[in-house]
Formats: sequence, structure tokens, C-alpha cells
Amino acid sequence: MVTGHRDIDHRDINRDMGIFATDPLAGSGLPLWLPAGAVVREELQKLAKELAAEDGCVGVFSPVLGKRALYERSGHLAKFDQDMFPAMRLGDDEVVLRPANCPHHALIYASAQRSYRELPLRFNEMGSMFRAERSGVVSGLSRVRQITLDDTHVFCRPDQVEREAALGLRAALRAQRILGLPVDHVRLSMRDDSGAWLGSTAQWEHAQRGLRAASRSVLEEFGLDLVEGPGEAAFYGPKLDVQVRDARGHEETIATVQLDFNQPERFDLGYIGADGASHRPVMIHRGAVGSMERVTAALLEHYAGRLPFWLAPVQLTALPVGAEQDDAARALVDEIRRHGLRGRVDHTGSLGARIRNARKSRDHLLATIGPAEMADGTVQITDVASGVRVPMESERLVALMRRAHRERRSTVAWDGRAAEQGTA
Repeated sequence: MVTGHRDIDHRDINRDMGIFATDPLAGSGLPLWLPAGAVVREELQKLAKELAAEDGCVGVFSPVLGKRALYERSGHLAKFDQDMFPAMRLGDDEVVLRPANCPHHALIYASAQRSYRELPLRFNEMGSMFRAERSGVVSGLSRVRQITLDDTHVFCRPDQVEREAALGLRAALRAQRILGLPVDHVRLSMRDDSGAWLGSTAQWEHAQRGLRAASRSVLEEFGLDLVEGPGEAAFYGPKLDVQVRDARGHEETIATVQLDFNQPERFDLGYIGADGASHRPVMIHRGAVGSMERVTAALLEHYAGRLPFWLAPVQLTALPVGAEQDDAARALVDEIRRHGLRGRVDHTGSLGARIRNARKSRDHLLATIGPAEMADGTVQITDVASGVRVPMESERLVALMRRAHRERRSTVAWDGRAAEQGTA
């Protein structure tokens, strides 16, 4: 996601916008989401939930703790012991903060007998997982100890794998298109010749061929290349990684579709086939939006803090020129809030200082109300992102804002009205 702003760091932008805070008392790598950051996160979660629902995913909830034995069974303890938090003793049990959500979803699948006719099952959760990152490597929102992930696990028949992988990849690429984060390429992350992988070579080769085939039509649709990455797979199976580049040109994985033939074996998952016999399902890990922390950091850097209208923490700041316009400014903000939009009134200090503060905090629209606007029943709108200035009646303004928010637009469409290019 090359932006041309190679010196931009989301931690610097955060000082102006107040997205998150850190405190030694809370601990390193455990950011506190402030109200402005909560807005961004809630909008991202809403997008993730909608995309999941469109693909037929159903919501589940699972605990952030699990017995040590659960992660021994899943294989995470053997592979990620150094990255997991120490176990806690609870009576006769040892419990740990989960390093991944998939073992719990495997247990949800195993909670009932399954038939081939009900597959695929797609369990979606905005789930938190934990990594015991060293203090020296945690950084803002991009490297944290608690990760909140748009996480879906699909349980399907082998003949459904190709379609489900394509469905997951398409959802991930749609999410990045809506967010405006340009995807550099999709990587087919494969095993190498080392012994670090679970499963047979034949299983891996078959799975890698399946992912390559699943990606073909989707990549053509989005105009992207598939790049092979030996040694980049998850320990339990190959994956399709959606790769972006940050403002400094560093490559990052923003979303992924992963095949897993390890978890179904370890948890002895099955379904009753058309032949009446028990068969093993395939598990697919997928996420469209990605982790809330990493995506928020990426968005702040990509847009230099000036987020698309639908994501902006403050969509409109009302600026009364004098005390006589305070009531009109409050009425405007109350009206947009009634429609689920986000606004505030700023009447402290000079008008020039308030405009500068609103620009610094990346408020999307500035609505100036002076004597002239009071006289003709309008507000003077400045759309900072596009440089448009236009007088507008409040009712029309609210309608346009509602449409932009509903359609997840980057800015309000002013519908061809005469507008003066300039700044407040």
C-alpha cells in the first residue's frame, strides 16, 4: 500500500487523532482503544460481520482461555510454546490464554454429529488471541500482545474445498477494496523441504494444487498475480495470503485463507457421508478484514490519518462563528447523531484555531455557521479531503451524509451542486 508518505508512522498520527493510548500500568503491547479508535474498530467489525454473513457464515463465541491440554491436542503448544503466555493453575487444571481461535471452533463443530448434507459449516467470530511478544518488539497497533481477529473457520467436504477457498479469497479482496488498501499480490504460501510441517507430503501437494486452482478465477477478476512462497505456510497447511506494502515499502499479510488437514485429524472430527460411513472434513481458516489492530495501523498510514468518510471518527464538526450560532450548531449535530452519524460542536477559542484543530484531528467535514448562514437557513460546508466548499441546507446535508455512510464512500458525493474549490 504505497502512499508516497514513507515517513508516516501511525503512532505519530495517533498523537493528533487519539485512536489509542498506552500505559505502563496496563502493560506493553496492550493498547487502550480510545473513543475515536473505538469508532474505527466498530466500523471494521461491522464490515467484517456483513461480509461473513453474505457468504453464509454463522456467528459463534468462545472463551479466550483454554486448558493446556486443548493446545497440546491442537499442536499449538508444541509449535508456539515460546510465543504463548505461561499457564495459570486453577485447581487441578492448567489454563492458558489462547494463541489461536481454531481449537475452540473445532470443539464447536464436534459438539454435534454432522451430516454431509449440512456442510459446509462456516463459524465466524471476532475473536481475541494472545501472543507473548517481547517488550522490545511491540509497537503501537502493528505489533501487540492481544490480537482481535475477524476469524472464520469453515468445515467442508473435500469436494467443496476449491469453492470455499475461492469464496474466502474473494471476501478478503473485497474487504481490501472497500477499505481502499491496494493489494500488491496474493502469495501461495507453501511448505519447503524442512521437517517443520504437520501432515504428509502428498497431503501438502494436493492442498497446494487446490489453492492454486481456487485462486485462478478470483485473481483474474481482481487483476492480481499469484506469487509462490516456499516455507511461508502455516505449520498445519498451505495458505493464500493477501499481501500489501506499508508506507515504507515493507510487505505485510493483511488477510489469509488457510487449508488445515491437521486440526480435523487431531480432534477426530467427522461427518456422516452419503454412504453412511464416517468421513473427515477439511478445515479452512479465513478472514476478510484481518486483525483490528494491524488493519487500523495500515489505514492510518495509508490515508495519513484522513480516513474515508464512513470510517472517520468525527464525520462533521460544527463551528459556530459566535455565541449566537451555538444553538444552531448543537441542533445540527443532534440531528446527524439521530441518524447514526458522528459529529461534535467546537465553540472554544477563535474560529481560526478551531478550524486548525479540526484539521489536525482529521475531522472529515467542517460546518461553519455564521450570521449569513443563520439568515438563509444553511451551513457552510468544507470537505477537507476534496477541497470542496459549498453552502447547504441542513436537511440536504444530513441526507447526503447518510448516503455516504451507508454506501461506505470515501467522501460525500455533492451531486454536482455548484461548489467553490478552496479551504476553510
